[in-house]
Amino acid sequence: MDMRALTAQRDEPLPAGPTERAREDRQLFQRYLATRDPAARDALIERFLPLARQLARRYQHAEEPLDDLIQVASLGLVKAIDRFDADREVAFSSYAVPTILGEIKRHFRDRTWSVRVPRDLQELSLKVDRTVVAMAKELQRSPTVHELAEKLGTTEEQILEAMEASGAYRATSLSVPRGGEDQNDTLADVVGTEEHGYTVAEDRATLDRLLQTVTPREREVLRLRFEEDLTQAEIGERIGVSQMQVSRLIRQSVARLRAAAQTDETDPDQD
Repeated sequence: MDMRALTAQRDEPLPAGPTERAREDRQLFQRYLATRDPAARDALIERFLPLARQLARRYQHAEEPLDDLIQVASLGLVKAIDRFDADREVAFSSYAVPTILGEIKRHFRDRTWSVRVPRDLQELSLKVDRTVVAMAKELQRSPTVHELAEKLGTTEEQILEAMEASGAYRATSLSVPRGGEDQNDTLADVVGTEEHGYTVAEDRATLDRLLQTVTPREREVLRLRFEEDLTQAEIGERIGVSQMQVSRLIRQSVARLRAAAQTDETDPDQD
């Protein structure tokens, strides 16, 4: 081998060991905390960014993009750097890991659920999802609810509730096809809407029953007044009576209908 190459290799600095790395970290933190130099802060972020990425990958799954988790973990890293006390006899990584994990868990709790569910149920749901994946690899099949409950130290009812809550994690578009690509119907086609016609039908059935308590002549007067919106004088001309008689017929029939309706309310089993 070329002697110049050997000399160059001998002159290259050796990689920093754990003790030297910790000393460099502490010096960099002391510099940043003393001067709040943005360059020192950027250097610390770059130095510990692999730690944030590693923690983000731990919580990666198909429904949550890794890039989003890395951004959340990086935010936790920045918060840890700003809050770290270099005078304490503790490694920064020991302080940063809980801070970063807390930021990731807060992201899952507050930002990723389409429907808000209780915090303890959110956390259990995430645990169940991770445990299902791990146990499926180990057992070479999907674990049962009983096995999941034993693994997580909870009841089967809690496991089922957590699985049901997982459906609130992601919303599904109503434009998604229900069947294959050759089918045109979507989820929106089967979503129920509020049907006001049922209330109208019930009111009409109730009114028809109540109208049986008045005479045919009174029913006709009520129809002309409230359905055709005729005046009392016009009704009198139509049926051949005076306006005063029409007024009396309306008062009497309405009073009889009100009494029948009150009887229905007190005796709902009456036909």
